[in-house]
Amino acid sequence: MMSPETVQSWLDEHFARIVAERGVPGASVAVLTQGQVLTAAGGVLSRATGVEATTGSVFQIGSITKLWTSALVMQLVDEGLVGLDTPLRAYLPEFRVGDEAAAAAITIRQLLCHVAGFEGDIFTDTGRGEDAVEKYLASIHDIPQLFAPGEVFSYNNTGFVVLGRLVEVLRGKPFDEVLTERLVAPLGLTHVAPSPYEAILHRAAVGHVPGEDGAAVPAPAWALARSNAPAGSMLAMTPRDLLAFIAMHLADGAAPDGSAVLGPGTAAAMWQPQVKLPRLAGMGTAWGLGWEIEEHDGQTVVGHDGGTIGQAAFLRVAPEHGVAIALLTNGGDVFGIFTDVLAHLLKELTGVTLPGRPVPPAEPRTIDPTPYLGRYSDTIYDITVSQDAGGAIWLDRVPKDIIAEIGEKPMRARLVAFEGDSLISLEPIRGIHPVFAFIGRDDTGLAKYIHYGRVVARA
Repeated sequence: MMSPETVQSWLDEHFARIVAERGVPGASVAVLTQGQVLTAAGGVLSRATGVEATTGSVFQIGSITKLWTSALVMQLVDEGLVGLDTPLRAYLPEFRVGDEAAAAAITIRQLLCHVAGFEGDIFTDTGRGEDAVEKYLASIHDIPQLFAPGEVFSYNNTGFVVLGRLVEVLRGKPFDEVLTERLVAPLGLTHVAPSPYEAILHRAAVGHVPGEDGAAVPAPAWALARSNAPAGSMLAMTPRDLLAFIAMHLADGAAPDGSAVLGPGTAAAMWQPQVKLPRLAGMGTAWGLGWEIEEHDGQTVVGHDGGTIGQAAFLRVAPEHGVAIALLTNGGDVFGIFTDVLAHLLKELTGVTLPGRPVPPAEPRTIDPTPYLGRYSDTIYDITVSQDAGGAIWLDRVPKDIIAEIGEKPMRARLVAFEGDSLISLEPIRGIHPVFAFIGRDDTGLAKYIHYGRVVARA
């Protein structure tokens, strides 16, 4: 196992070079091992300004925010204010979705585990006021229920905004204030920015997206809508502060001063598998109470990834070893730097080798794609699966709504057979081969849904 001193030497020697080689504009990393936190940074915060990235710079953590929201929810559970298996309506009677029976049955546990069943990528902007989350809850009363609560895992941003509203109602304060009072302050964190108003007080990273020539250029906006804050639209921090939050979990919920942020055993309970996942690119084998879970070499690794407008964040924790690594980036080959830095250091510190992401078989089997062909649609994408005259299967994904507005380009991928009713991209897209599972069948034998972490219904 590498000593803390060896880790710091490795970071000093290699990190900035890897940032440059991977075309990442800027990045920052922190490693927790043997009770010490080692840090490094490289590149720039924005290619427009050339301001240097430092270990004190804040990057958006995207959906890693969901771990903070989960902790706030579990504090309510610890205090006996909510029950995990009690229908949400007991605490939020105004909660509505398109299916009334489902809305009445959905529990807090199901929301934490992404099995609530309603469409989950709703990014409605309800303004910048303190009532943004409250207004958001009122705006989703007619969103589609894709499957029965508890039936299928489908990553759900909307569900975590709903949980954020639960926190607001039971604490009587806006989400940002609760997060600051209940997590940031007790942990003594100094570089955490719940919104752009706080981020501007620090050296703040700007996201980068592919330009016309493919090179990373500054994104057209800094953050997504405030209404999605509990799901990860704007929370920013340093990797060191993120690992201080993780250290609390590793200390069985205790803050550095010994006070309880989470109850005894709560953190460990959050890391217990609640639902198994299909094999998908970039996701674990199971999901816990807010946490992604991976089982490797007989050991458990937990964590979460995050993505906002041109920023990508990665967190992995090996609880048995007391090791955690946070890697925050603002564009470029983010999966490449994940492999070169986070996966490399995790193996050196714990012996755990993270599995390679799925790749297409060398000789894909021949299939009849008829059940998969057609158009699938949700709020942010139109997806068409087709077969050309030569027999090749193609997937075209066209962004719309806010995803199109922030500059995401259409995606086209040739698909080949992978496992069961799953197809995989023949060529890598942004460093990975996406896997698309086709689930359910209608009366004519056609797939009802396409599943790539999210479930999207046939149009």
